[in-house]
Amino acid sequence: MESILLPTLEPAAVRVPVAPAVAPPAATATAAGADPIIRVRGVVRDFGAVRAVDGVDLAVKSGELFGLIGHNGAGKSTLFRMMLGLLAPSSGEIEIDGCRSSARAFRDVRRRIGFLPENVVLYDNLSALETLQFFARLKGVPAHACAALLERVGLEACGRRRVREFSKGMRQRLGFAQAMLGDPRLLFLDEPTSGLDPEAIRRFYATLRELRADGVTVVLSSHILAEIQERVDRLAVIARGRVQAIGSVAELRDRADLPIRFEVRVAAAHFAAVRDALGHLPVLSIEARDGHVAVQCRKDAKLAVIAALARLGELIQDISVREPSLEDVFFGISE
Repeated sequence: MESILLPTLEPAAVRVPVAPAVAPPAATATAAGADPIIRVRGVVRDFGAVRAVDGVDLAVKSGELFGLIGHNGAGKSTLFRMMLGLLAPSSGEIEIDGCRSSARAFRDVRRRIGFLPENVVLYDNLSALETLQFFARLKGVPAHACAALLERVGLEACGRRRVREFSKGMRQRLGFAQAMLGDPRLLFLDEPTSGLDPEAIRRFYATLRELRADGVTVVLSSHILAEIQERVDRLAVIARGRVQAIGSVAELRDRADLPIRFEVRVAAAHFAAVRDALGHLPVLSIEARDGHVAVQCRKDAKLAVIAALARLGELIQDISVREPSLEDVFFGISE
């Protein structure tokens, strides 16, 4: 999603781009039992003859780390902008923290929202500290909070450096610091780890866990499915402008009903023994390869396969089990 950094999320202060064509933490009692902080009901958004969002219903609980995943052009970016109040739905209703996005009072709600766009555009001639102080003034946040936020995103040594000298990853971290100004109750993060190195990604998600523990609700969009599958409480799969599925990764795995894969390392002389041990079970496939046997089965046959292999004892050199990844689930549901 092409966008710029939005200081206050007020219409007068932003340029809205043309819309494009069409280890997870255990859920806390707060997230599990709280009323939704975001409600989306029957939302449609048309751009001329193109329907970018087509009847979306969505509820995000307070204190939840919620993911949105989908192909480019699936409608995620348009839905993001509507939830931020930057774009009005063609029909349907969006409610954030008990306030309709169409209501006059939504201006006050937006002041409690932080936003990190995918492509962060900042003032190159300002330093990192001056950038945060600029946004702090726009948000009515004390300037003394800026230095602590730079430290929180790992830029404490770069506060006096001009933004034009920053790498993409450094700009991304500065944008994240801006989103956290004013201790927002709700954070919208669009491709937040774009340009970050592995250490910065780990630090970013550690910060999200801290925010979540403080009751902050986080909605993030990402194309890096392997990165978020162990970190979100729930997620929604969006395709062709519609929510195709919603739930935890485990729930979506069950819904997709994809096979489990076993890699059984065994001497070539014992390949037949493995086939014989599994021959009476409802496995989907057994294939002998170089140095191992590849087995696929449905989830309900998993324990039976493990038990049959265990009975082979020392004939088995090693076993690895691969559950369907979030990427497997995504393609299984969205296609």
